[in-house]
Amino acid sequence: MKMGQGVEWALHCCVDMSWAPPGEAVNSGRLAELYQLPAAYLNKQLQALVRAGILSSVSGPRGGFQLARPAEKITVLDVVLAIEGPEPAFRCDSILANTPGADPGADYLRSCLVSQTMRQAELAWRQTLSRQTIAGIAASLERKFPGSRVGTLRRLMPARNHR
Repeated sequence: MKMGQGVEWALHCCVDMSWAPPGEAVNSGRLAELYQLPAAYLNKQLQALVRAGILSSVSGPRGGFQLARPAEKITVLDVVLAIEGPEPAFRCDSILANTPGADPGADYLRSCLVSQTMRQAELAWRQTLSRQTIAGIAASLERKFPGSRVGTLRRLMPARNHR
């Protein structure tokens, strides 16, 4: 399975926003600058997160984006689905129905072993992503890289004091 780069961008941005002080928005231009990303394309990904209810958009001179709900309530799967869409990664076209001797009444989507295998793998993948939260990633980052939160916030919100 191949996901677009917007998933990576969105996940990093959500982690960064989880570190922002409550009620403070993170400017998308600063996020784009931090990661050296095209601002317009990053903004498109962030808008997809707004439509999915993961982020909220704040207008005004101190505007930007912020998490719409607690980071503990946002899973990696939520972000992936917001960016990539809810459709399954594998699509069974029931090509077995085209083979000689095929049963026209058979439900090949359910009986095909290839389809079953792929659906089971996708279910396992989605279950794993649904157990990982933005808060969990942020906490792991802070344990592994102790200065990551403060350093990131200094770059994203330089006029504020971060502890």
